[in-house]
Amino acid sequence: MSGRARMAVCAAAATLMASCALLPLVDPATWFLQAAILLVIQTAVGAAARRVPLARPLTVVAQFVVTLLLLTLVFAREQAPAGLIPGPEAFGRFADLLQQGTDDVSRYAIPAPLSDGIRLLLIGGVLLIGLAVDALAVTFRNAAPAGLPLLALYSVAAGLSDGAADWLWFLIAAVGYLTMLLAEGRERLSQWGRVFGGAPRTPGGEPGAVAPVRTGRRIGAVALGVALVVPLALPTMNGGLLDGAGTGVGTGTGGGGTISAVNPLVSLRDSLNLEEDRQVLSLRTETSNLSNLYLRIVSLDDFDGTTWKPSRRDIVAVPDELPTPQGLGPDVRRAEVRTRIAASDGYAQDWLPMPYPPSSVDIEGNWRYEPLGMTLVGDHGQNTRGVRYTVTSLDVQPTARQLAEAPAPPPALRREFTEVPDSLPSVVSETAREVTDGAANPYEQAVKLQEYFALSGGFEYDTEVDVGSGSEGIARFLRDKQGFCVHFSFAMASMARTLGIPARVAVGFAPGTPQADGTVSVGLRDAHAWPELYFEGVGWTRFEPTPNRGTTPTYTVPEIPGSSLPELPEQSRPTAEAPSAEPSASTSCSTQQKRIQECGAALPLDLGGTDDEGRPWWQTAAWVALGAAAVVLPLLPMLWRLRRRSVRLTSPLHAPSGPARGFARGRDRGEGRTDGIEVEALPGEAERRATEVAAGHVLAIWRELTDTAWDYGIMPDDALTPRKAAARIVRLGQLDEAAAVAVHRVAGAVEQVLFAPRPQAVTGLAAEVRGVRTALRSRAGRRTRVRAVLAPRSAQRALWDAADRWTAVKARWTGRWAALLRRPSGQRTG
Repeated sequence: MSGRARMAVCAAAATLMASCALLPLVDPATWFLQAAILLVIQTAVGAAARRVPLARPLTVVAQFVVTLLLLTLVFAREQAPAGLIPGPEAFGRFADLLQQGTDDVSRYAIPAPLSDGIRLLLIGGVLLIGLAVDALAVTFRNAAPAGLPLLALYSVAAGLSDGAADWLWFLIAAVGYLTMLLAEGRERLSQWGRVFGGAPRTPGGEPGAVAPVRTGRRIGAVALGVALVVPLALPTMNGGLLDGAGTGVGTGTGGGGTISAVNPLVSLRDSLNLEEDRQVLSLRTETSNLSNLYLRIVSLDDFDGTTWKPSRRDIVAVPDELPTPQGLGPDVRRAEVRTRIAASDGYAQDWLPMPYPPSSVDIEGNWRYEPLGMTLVGDHGQNTRGVRYTVTSLDVQPTARQLAEAPAPPPALRREFTEVPDSLPSVVSETAREVTDGAANPYEQAVKLQEYFALSGGFEYDTEVDVGSGSEGIARFLRDKQGFCVHFSFAMASMARTLGIPARVAVGFAPGTPQADGTVSVGLRDAHAWPELYFEGVGWTRFEPTPNRGTTPTYTVPEIPGSSLPELPEQSRPTAEAPSAEPSASTSCSTQQKRIQECGAALPLDLGGTDDEGRPWWQTAAWVALGAAAVVLPLLPMLWRLRRRSVRLTSPLHAPSGPARGFARGRDRGEGRTDGIEVEALPGEAERRATEVAAGHVLAIWRELTDTAWDYGIMPDDALTPRKAAARIVRLGQLDEAAAVAVHRVAGAVEQVLFAPRPQAVTGLAAEVRGVRTALRSRAGRRTRVRAVLAPRSAQRALWDAADRWTAVKARWTGRWAALLRRPSGQRTG
């Protein structure tokens, strides 16, 4: 493979490696395979155009045209002649997809679904970045600036994502870029021919041929540093893929102590533990019964075994009149309630708090409507800061009998909202069956679950419980019986699903506090979460399992004759002595870190236990392997260097046998020896082989000497003769007379091996190299000494050795296949 072709492959690989940072943003990741295939075709076209050769601008134009044809084939073949040639209709299709992709990006939270619009944005963006990288690094032969498009690709992805594996994507992108720089340096140095020592890629000591490599390294280091800094300045995720997020409860960069969270659960616990309550909403309502005036923000219906979160749903423009809630039948009593709400200037939430279910919303700004959850979400940066709006809602008043006699829910709804992951501990379903034993229908099961948590189960309300992550979270909560509203609602919804009752979790505010002027004040301490269970004919119905929070719904008092279920007392709003009124002594997430998924996976159900019960063995093994790799990988250069030094400075003949037995001698016996090999005493072929081994050993010792000097900052210059190279090491290393004599002695042995008709053996060279290393170390500063041991510069040869081995293997297999193809059929004649 030519140097230019190798550069093209490295450029394409670097683009794909940087594109890996986009993988967490979209689910599924099938777009990546499509992008890789199209990028390979784009790269092949560039290689063919350069081989013709075309002028550089024409090469870029050819790649762009082919890229456009490929995108047309994938995304607009029905609108293009022959399915390939783009025309007005195809460009119109591209415009529609780009608009759709832009809307989807602002609509969905991470990971977004792979719609056609988002797929075009991803694949088209990767191909354009790949074209820019190929043009800069290969066509115009300047790989260092090609890092800028890669930096843009990685920085956008890193700024949008906020996952724990961001460091991995950076490492992959950095390896791709540095590999491209290394390939460029190798290709440029190869133009000078093979240099002394059989290492054509070894950099020189002074400016010369090494300048492109050194410049590329410097530019690479700067670019990687910028790549680490730039994502910190980019906005993080909010409601959609490209919207900014606030900083949560408290002070910080959010401006004036803004309350902001992508998932409302992120700030819920800290809101309950605030030392001083703060009003976030003020409302005036027509109803006189405030016990049911819950302000619902969003519903969480996607349960992964660790936490609940909003599922990906389509959002539409807000209709003038909202539809009737799903499942609500005409026989259920209801009353229409009008509520005017004003949000404080310090409350910035993406979702709009509203009584459920809403019938109409009168609000100004960029809001969109999610039909299934009947929620409003801000669009293009819109949030609740300082907004005033009016909501007309339904006060649904089902009876216990209507709920008990509810028919089975639709099969599709039942399948979706009763799904539980395999990782959910079996104790959850077992406890649910035990608690609801004897219940005649899903309604009685739901009431028994509510009673178990609120009254009879011995649970305590405590906002100071530590929250972590893990599939055993609900099991720990059921065991320890301490938690706050998130734990109670998560547990009841999960247990309801195991019983076949459709369930989800709602997040918002419990009823606020009436004021003297007729308004109702809603503060941070009113933040709440509660389960909603579905009953056909009534719809999504609120339950209240959390002790001392909110109010117990009246319809959970059974009206069925003969029911043994006790009447549940109505809970009151927590007083100042309630646990939530005190500051938390230990918080699971600081108020400075309220960014999406940064606070323990949005308050998952894990009570902070440290045991590993239920953890699969392979998961433990994976973490152990990852920890071992984290320790070993940084030490690989040091380990490789120690091994290489040991091999070079050790005699090559350790255990002689056969004709050579008896000819290996000690270093201190007579003449004609080369570090333990008696050359002149060996006859014929054995003598020739021993001479070759001895010569190779001398060259290895010389290489060790130059690499040792390299480790201490004296870069090798293989363009010099051994004698001049030795003088350069002595001069730059400021060696004393004894060390200088040792360096010149090794150099003299190398000249003997290379140029003398019959080399004279020189003994003790390994000891000379060790002495020179001691002298160089004594002259070096502390930082240089540490680097020489932990991160030796000469460890770069490991990469070069690997490349040489790969080239040799490839050449060997290519030769074998060529020989097989040329082999005659073996038929005999005559």
